[in-house]
Amino acid sequence: METVHCYTEDKMEYKDEFESISPYTDEQAKAALRRLSRHPALPAICKYFMPNIPVSQVRESLQNVEGIDDFQQKFMSVAVKNVIDRTTAGFTYDGVENIKADKKFLAITNHRDIVLDPALIQYIMFSENLPLTEVCVGTNLLSSRTVEDLMRSNRMIKVIRGISARELYLSSQLLSRYIRRSITSGSSSVWIAQREGRTKNGLDVTEQGLLKMFDMSGEKDFRSNFLELNIIPMSISYEYEPCDARKAREIYIKSINGGEYIKKSNEDMHSIMTGIRQWKGGVHISIGKPLSEKEITRASWYEKNDRYQAIRRNLDDRIISGYKLWKTNYMGYDLMTGSNKYADKYSVEELEKFKAYTEHKLDKIEKKYDRAELRKIFWHIYGNPVISKEEL
Repeated sequence: METVHCYTEDKMEYKDEFESISPYTDEQAKAALRRLSRHPALPAICKYFMPNIPVSQVRESLQNVEGIDDFQQKFMSVAVKNVIDRTTAGFTYDGVENIKADKKFLAITNHRDIVLDPALIQYIMFSENLPLTEVCVGTNLLSSRTVEDLMRSNRMIKVIRGISARELYLSSQLLSRYIRRSITSGSSSVWIAQREGRTKNGLDVTEQGLLKMFDMSGEKDFRSNFLELNIIPMSISYEYEPCDARKAREIYIKSINGGEYIKKSNEDMHSIMTGIRQWKGGVHISIGKPLSEKEITRASWYEKNDRYQAIRRNLDDRIISGYKLWKTNYMGYDLMTGSNKYADKYSVEELEKFKAYTEHKLDKIEKKYDRAELRKIFWHIYGNPVISKEEL
């Protein structure tokens, strides 16, 4: 409890109320990272993420880390840079001028990869010498104490999953208060995905329930409640969709099982590792302008749920307009529609290579499933962002 002395009485109450979901403090992170330094999996982790640094050096550094900032600078920035170098053809971004260093914000993005989406945004912040954000992550991904130690030492906010409706309501209230307090107090910016779980079919839509959750903690009118969050939409575009074959498989199984899909116990962790290791080609993040006072004011003119729908439309339009469409998207569109509408965007050779890539990825899925239907789903994953952008 030593660290309590550095807080005001008000902030002591804040920390106590949110202790179950807030990121680790520096002292908690230091203890967690010492535990991680003794974990038997550390050599394997180092081999992949920091191959040029001796394990003994990593272990010693983890035992002597000074806090979260120190850990993210010395370890996480290096690890993310290694993933970028090894699994992408280049990482680019634009719109960083829309982030003001002296003003906290709520970043809302489309969600294509469990770990990389927020990690890449943190990498942008680090590269631009901007304060890193806290990150909302579902508790379904906390498969062990070690994973929780690692995530909460990286400014993770716990989003409770798998609970009753009553518990969910109370948990949403707590999360809403935490996010609002973090931003309005100037404590930290926050990242959250526009929906629970990754987009599987390439169609990015903000969940209305998420917007209602944000509004829960507001003590003013609708307009003021949303204005003070300073919402910045961001768009993530991968040339090769992380876990594309896994996503196609899940969509297919849902289609034949009446919408039901039951995950295996370690499936989320497998998806995390696949997303990290898979070749992603080009990756681009577009940072949009914050939702304007005019947009939020216009939304406030509507009644009840229509107000949230107006905010949702603004967010979705901004996220979709920020897409970087790759040749894979145009080829997916033409293949799924049986057309050559975008044939000028790619060569015949590139199309044949994409077809071969499709078959290679589908070969990883059980043979008992319909190849033609899986192929159609796979191409929709790539082609649907083109449709979304056309509809703008």
